[in-house]
Amino acid sequence: MTTITQNIVPHLWFDREAKEAATFYTSVFPESQIVSEIVITDTPSGDCDLVSFDLWGQRFMAISAGPYFSFNPSISFMVNFNPARDKNASQQMEEVWEKLSDGGQVLMPFDAYPFSKKYGWVQDKYGVSWQLILTNPEGEKRPPILPSMMFVNENVGKAEEAIQFYLSIFNSSKQGVFARYPAGMDPNMEGTVMFADFMLENVWLAAMDSAMKHDFQFNEAVSLLVKCDTQEEMDDYFQHLSAVPEAEQCGWLKDRYGVSWQIVPRDLDEMMSEHASQAQIERVNQAMQPMKKLDIQALQEAFKGEE
Repeated sequence: MTTITQNIVPHLWFDREAKEAATFYTSVFPESQIVSEIVITDTPSGDCDLVSFDLWGQRFMAISAGPYFSFNPSISFMVNFNPARDKNASQQMEEVWEKLSDGGQVLMPFDAYPFSKKYGWVQDKYGVSWQLILTNPEGEKRPPILPSMMFVNENVGKAEEAIQFYLSIFNSSKQGVFARYPAGMDPNMEGTVMFADFMLENVWLAAMDSAMKHDFQFNEAVSLLVKCDTQEEMDDYFQHLSAVPEAEQCGWLKDRYGVSWQIVPRDLDEMMSEHASQAQIERVNQAMQPMKKLDIQALQEAFKGEE
């Protein structure tokens, strides 16, 4: 399999199931693999499994760090099954749906809809949400899997504003498809975002508004990890994105909409991987714990410290 270079990586926070879930997901999707598994010791959550894995060309990370956050549909993962890419896309979609829905909860039934001949939204047995769609083979090409944000409650109607905000901050960015709710689709207001996608750092994401009643909001269970090459780049993202000072910890921040981001140096991958010794991992972890915004030089010095 090819090495994936991806500047924004979805990060999943589990109680204790990160390794189990990663193994399950890599069995569900094609072209998937576990990339790295390590244990981070002596954290506020005790010993934590940290797993890096690829699903159909999309890099993910997962951590087992305690029962502090629960997955919900505010950030789901859109899975595009494109007949132009695979003639068996429809059958493949049905097989993936069966696996993800086993033990899970169907949020929108697997059926035909005005926007697709086949579509379904499911929350799997771990709580992670997936939107499966048979895409138009004549439409614009998109990656098989992309994170999708749903703006609800106090955020409803802000999807378009958020997209423009993110586009103004991130490099290599552009707006893609944009569809608005027409009149007569109450409670959704005419003109708000029914579906839109956009690219940040060459990574595609999606967004929508939903005025339906929802008992959830963005939280830390799904965050977006941004890999940076320089301290200046990290400082810039932190300055523009962080809107909740008390949420700043170990490179984590919350933006004005409540979406969680992690701003990290690119070489943190190497520092916290199977290629590093346990002593190096522990030194980097201890150096990181008191930090709010991460300090690349301090982390590198901790990594190089005395064995």
